[in-house]
Order: sequence, then C-alpha cells, then structure tokens
Amino acid sequence: MRAIEGAARARGLTAVDLHAQTHALGFYEKLGYEAYGPEFPDAGIPHRAMRRTL
Repeated sequence: MRAIEGAARARGLTAVDLHAQTHALGFYEKLGYEAYGPEFPDAGIPHRAMRRTL
C-alpha cells in the first residue's frame, strides 16, 4: 500500500480511494484509510469505499 501511495504522490494526487471488503475494513483503517458512503455489493461480497488523504 505504501508503494501505491508513493506512486500516487509522485503523480501529484492528494488522496487514494479503494473499495474494501467489509471484513477487511480494520486492516485499511490501521493504514489510515477512512470508510465513507453506504455498504454495497461487489461480486456478491459486501464492500465499503475508503479514502486516505496523502
């Protein structure tokens, strides 16, 4: 994740967004991501959108 964030910074981006399976929210929260918006299905699996400001 840090490599992806570094690449995003190098391109001038100010945030990284992702769609996380709900059971993995804690993993991404520990990395500084915050969930936003409602839960939604993707391939039959519940997900939430997440964002980390760089």
